[in-house]
Amino acid sequence: MQITPINPNATYRDYNLSQGLHELFTAQAERTPNAIAVTFKNQQLTYQELNFRANQLAHYLQKLGVKPETLVGVCLERSLEMVVSLLGILKAGGAYVPIDPEYPQERIAYMLEDSQIKVLLTQEKLVNTIPENQSQTIYIDTEWEKISTQPNTNPQSDIQPDNLAYVIYTSGSTGKPKGAMNTHKGICNRLLWMQETYQINSTDSVLQKTPFSFDVSVWEFFWTLLTGARLVMAQPGGHRDSNYLINIIIQEQITTLHFVPSMLQIFLASRGVEKCTSIRRVICSGEALPVDLQNRFFEQFNCELHNLYGPTEAAIDVTFWQCQKHSNLKTVPIGRPIANTQIYILDEDLRPVDIGVVGEIYIGGVGVARGYWNRPELTQEKFISNPFRSSKSTSECLYKTGDLGRYLPDGNIEYVGRVDYQVKIRGYRIEIGEIENVLALHLEVREAVIIARSDRNLEKQLVAYITYNSEKPKIQHLRDFLKAKLPDFMIPAAFVTLEALPLTPSGKVDRKALPKPDISHFLESSDFIAPRNQVESQLTAIWSEILNLPQIGVTDNFFALGGDSLKALHLIAKIEEHFQKEIPLATLLKNPIITDLATVIQNKHGQIHNSPLVPIQPQGTNQPFFCIHPAGGHVLCYFKLAHYIGNEHPFYGLQAQGFYGDEEPLTKVEDMASLYVKTIREFQTQGPYQLGGWSFGGVVAYEVAQQLKRQGQEVSLLAILDSYVPILLDKQKPIDDVYLVGVLSRVFGGMFGQDNLVTPAEIEHLALEKKINYIIDKARKAKIFPPGVERQNNRRILDVLVGTLKATYTYQRQPYPGKVTVFRAREKHIMAPDPTLVWVELFSVMAAEEINIIDVSGNHYSFVLEPHVQVLAQRLKTCLN
Repeated sequence: MQITPINPNATYRDYNLSQGLHELFTAQAERTPNAIAVTFKNQQLTYQELNFRANQLAHYLQKLGVKPETLVGVCLERSLEMVVSLLGILKAGGAYVPIDPEYPQERIAYMLEDSQIKVLLTQEKLVNTIPENQSQTIYIDTEWEKISTQPNTNPQSDIQPDNLAYVIYTSGSTGKPKGAMNTHKGICNRLLWMQETYQINSTDSVLQKTPFSFDVSVWEFFWTLLTGARLVMAQPGGHRDSNYLINIIIQEQITTLHFVPSMLQIFLASRGVEKCTSIRRVICSGEALPVDLQNRFFEQFNCELHNLYGPTEAAIDVTFWQCQKHSNLKTVPIGRPIANTQIYILDEDLRPVDIGVVGEIYIGGVGVARGYWNRPELTQEKFISNPFRSSKSTSECLYKTGDLGRYLPDGNIEYVGRVDYQVKIRGYRIEIGEIENVLALHLEVREAVIIARSDRNLEKQLVAYITYNSEKPKIQHLRDFLKAKLPDFMIPAAFVTLEALPLTPSGKVDRKALPKPDISHFLESSDFIAPRNQVESQLTAIWSEILNLPQIGVTDNFFALGGDSLKALHLIAKIEEHFQKEIPLATLLKNPIITDLATVIQNKHGQIHNSPLVPIQPQGTNQPFFCIHPAGGHVLCYFKLAHYIGNEHPFYGLQAQGFYGDEEPLTKVEDMASLYVKTIREFQTQGPYQLGGWSFGGVVAYEVAQQLKRQGQEVSLLAILDSYVPILLDKQKPIDDVYLVGVLSRVFGGMFGQDNLVTPAEIEHLALEKKINYIIDKARKAKIFPPGVERQNNRRILDVLVGTLKATYTYQRQPYPGKVTVFRAREKHIMAPDPTLVWVELFSVMAAEEINIIDVSGNHYSFVLEPHVQVLAQRLKTCLN
């Protein structure tokens, strides 16, 4: 099976990577000695002057013992001295360690101690900023007279491609920053690619505004200086002042600059930005670039916008995308790998995921750092051996980014968010970035950030933080906007409006600084309504017990408050017990709000009509997909599948008879199919029909398709989801109760991830009824049956299962005049032989058309669960319509 439509990792370029970073600059200085290299306020240096000063500093540092692999600290404000210092360290053979003087003293002290630097370059005015340390401190401003006595010739340093060029400290999960060790080879590859791709020249002026403790500054400095362009240094702190940025862009005729999306947002909203007509290209990185921000950029600027992605641990950026005006994409991709770089999107077992499926991003290639300074354990954890390395590969290891992404069908990559921002709520794995992207589409929302917080009961809830444009949006309007586009479990429980989002020193959103919402945000919608009658009061009490929430309004949605499939069964059981009235699952799904459910319960006409049809996800204008229950009879197992298929495709489950009232479970496939055909045609009178079913459900779907064909109807899709059931039972054995008990144990064990939930030895001495009760209790403890549900109701579930097994045993398959699509789980399970064996055998003899086999990840039971259900949904979605 093809993972991606092309090989996106075919990125080889024959760059000369034997040179050091400083040697690329030296070559440019010799080509254009009299061109202006760098300006700061009213000061400037030509390429020759800058080269001479850097050479003098390099000779001075070499006399202090600086050589390859020597770390030299740099604690300077933005200035000409900063540029001279970085080049001088590199020319001496050392690697620079940037230390922002605005950092807290405690952080500076830690970096000095951890890096064990022997030499520190700083300025006299920062003497009180730097804590006591063991390094030799050089005040480059006041000591320059002494440094300038050194030769201005290019020094010899014997730098090798794998030697360190710089070590930049990034935040660590433990609270202690960690130093990423980047090599000359890696950064030279990155800059040579950048010049090949964007081609700046002597007519360009590049603004250096990123704090030099962040890796974007590396390309701002050195891409400019190895191409003959002019580097314009912003004043200290200028990167935070959009008015200053506008003025310097106009004054210096800046053509190229970088923005973190959060700062670009502020920049575009600033007065006078329309006067920045010199800009030719803006490069974004550091955060996801929202579509709305991209569109606003193109409304205000007629120039290039580029979206780059990469961590400090891989020489700045590893993928690139040029944004397009009038794009119809719902997100802005991060594009494809840069030269000599490989990107892998892998699951938890380091296997490539399929197109469209979210996985963790791993990076290989010459740009991958050597690891973390003085952190061997963390290096081993994050820089892993490359399992895809071939004889031609240049990458011995992969960097584990902690970022989530997915391949798009055209081979580009979509950034989804951090692994840290991927949360599991109510059993659903949620990509927070997806909600942020949708919320940002609201006309009144300027910025949106979602985080997961725990409420007072330690249950995770989503909280949305927004800034707005001209008018503060109503919370209920935001809820309604999201509900039209996302399932209920992805709707934030609380919305917090802010004047501005808190930012880190680098301009990224500081999620840790977002204020904690008041507890009332979790418990109330914007229009809280208390119960108005006895039934509503009783229902809110039941909901409070099951959802573990102290206060619930009658307009609250059960699933929006944390209800999942298991809690839904628990809720139904509690309501039935309290009101002595049966509530089918479909009724709850159609009426998830207390006011609506109370109206149903107060219905004077007695028993609620139970239809097999369950609207799992009824939204969308495409042809609906009807998915028939597996052997257990319920369709709750399809909730996640329906979610990942999306709101464009209505998804209806067909639930077995026998759970409610005096209904007896059906025991023949033909009878089940007849009931479901009638139900489907009452809902959709004419074809084409799209049908499917998992496991036993696939067998019934096959028969439903047969009967629809005989009625002259078209079946456009018959999807058999890993249906091994036709060969499950050993037909040489009598189908008595003892045999069925054994099969039940194996089936439940498969659901629970065991070969057998109950061993024969455990129940062989028990009477039949006690055998069944023993299995029920075991299934209860394994959470196969929901808590709080009476054993009598569990027995109904068991009776339905027995009925489906008997139906399997007696079903006689007939030839089907049509196409069948079999979704086959790659991993085999002890309970699940290869499903295609029986179908291929049948079709090779009797079918007029072909069988299409699609492999998906997981085994017979796990492929409808996270994370494999995403693969199944993607594959099934391509077959719908």
